[in-house]
Amino acid sequence: MEKKKPNIVFILNDHQAYYRHGWDGGVKPLTPHFDQLGEEGVAFTNAYCATPLCGPVRRTMLNGLYAHTHKQYFNDSESPYDEESYLRLLKKAGYDNYYFGKWHAGPGTPITEHQCKGFSCEAYGNPYITDAYKQYLKKLNLPQARHRIDYNFHPEAQSEFFEKLDVGVDYQCEDTWCGEHAVGITVTPKETHEAFFLAHQACETLENIANSKSDEPFHLRVDFWGPHQPFFPTQEYLDRYNPSDIEVYGNHFDDLTDKAEVHQMDVNRVISNKDSKLIVPSPIPWEDWQQILARAYAHQTMIDDAGGMIINKLKELGLDENTIIIWTTDHGDAIASHGGHFDKCSYMSEEVMRIPMAIKWPSVIKPHQKQEKLVSNMDIPVTILDAAGLSFTNKVHGMSLLDLILDEKKSWRTGLMSETFGHGYVERIQGRMYVEGDYKYVKFEGQIDELYHLGEDPYEMNNLAQKEEYVEIKEKMLKGLLQEQKKVDDFNDLSKW
Repeated sequence: MEKKKPNIVFILNDHQAYYRHGWDGGVKPLTPHFDQLGEEGVAFTNAYCATPLCGPVRRTMLNGLYAHTHKQYFNDSESPYDEESYLRLLKKAGYDNYYFGKWHAGPGTPITEHQCKGFSCEAYGNPYITDAYKQYLKKLNLPQARHRIDYNFHPEAQSEFFEKLDVGVDYQCEDTWCGEHAVGITVTPKETHEAFFLAHQACETLENIANSKSDEPFHLRVDFWGPHQPFFPTQEYLDRYNPSDIEVYGNHFDDLTDKAEVHQMDVNRVISNKDSKLIVPSPIPWEDWQQILARAYAHQTMIDDAGGMIINKLKELGLDENTIIIWTTDHGDAIASHGGHFDKCSYMSEEVMRIPMAIKWPSVIKPHQKQEKLVSNMDIPVTILDAAGLSFTNKVHGMSLLDLILDEKKSWRTGLMSETFGHGYVERIQGRMYVEGDYKYVKFEGQIDELYHLGEDPYEMNNLAQKEEYVEIKEKMLKGLLQEQKKVDDFNDLSKW
């Protein structure tokens, strides 16, 4: 008898760093549901994003290709989606695809372009202005989400977006997108927040699937807009943190000496000058950063609760036994790091590149595993197809994580490359990162190289690339980067940079 194909649940957070205990004085965001998923399956401790920007990496998580191959370099690229996507391949194989949440991965939406049922918006989008959200509020007798603004990091954006965003007043997001560079408190019930709106839709879908008694496998994907800024937790979640317990972050007072120029870039006018260069030391005192970070951490905990709703609903309905659950994020968050950034930019620091990732598959993946080998979120679509007994027709750059988890004898990558093309604010930037063993090497076109020993210097404060005693290691890492590049294809000759 042929084994039934597994159901697939993919939860994707936006803009969340991997917090190693002790990086920030031992206080880190509370994510009990994500942590439990890792305990019941495998937690990856060395997961990186393929590109530190939403649009390119979200497209990569559809096709398993580096951005330089699928050609979406920036967030707003409308290059036609003519490559394979795991969503289309699942549909072709008989899966019912459901997608709820942020898209931001090319033209159209997952509903219009990738044969999914559910809810999404074009580009970045704003769920708070959609009919689906309004119907949800009416059904649950909830008010429109409203937030009190405590900090506004980019007041100049109000000339084009977010005109009503003022510190000290209540605010509703009415614009075409909801990525305000702001911090505050959601003053309406938590259920009014986008995360619980999406979780509610997902849970209703799971109930309908369970009631239908269908034998067809399903794929359910939920892409939260958070914990990307704006950081708008409810007071319930903020009360779980004492801001004064958040000690100074290890590279907060970095003066950016001996770093590539991209580290100086920041568009937030409260902390940068008119040339979009970060002001160091930060003009915001650490006491204020503690308040900001407490809200950012609380927002992560709120998103974690929303994701937990979906996982708990699976268990409640008895749908979890033959379901693989993947939970990760698109890229990290540079908040308060390297001189005091808010958001991220084109640099490739650990805060931006390293991400949380966990997978659970009862009766297939043994619980309580910690996987230290190098993985990337470009591996996710390959893994999803592998779990379904499928694969991409064309060659892709990602690898199936099931090979790593289930077959200890199977070879795995010893080095990992990631890439960036900047955010599109200025002329295009070309950058590559290569990690192998304890070392990390970063090479930007036309800028100084960076080399760090992550074991001894997790905050990346000591750039070893210019030191004579590390010439051989630097050359070894460059060779590894060039070899990794050659494996995927001939893109640029980095040796000429």
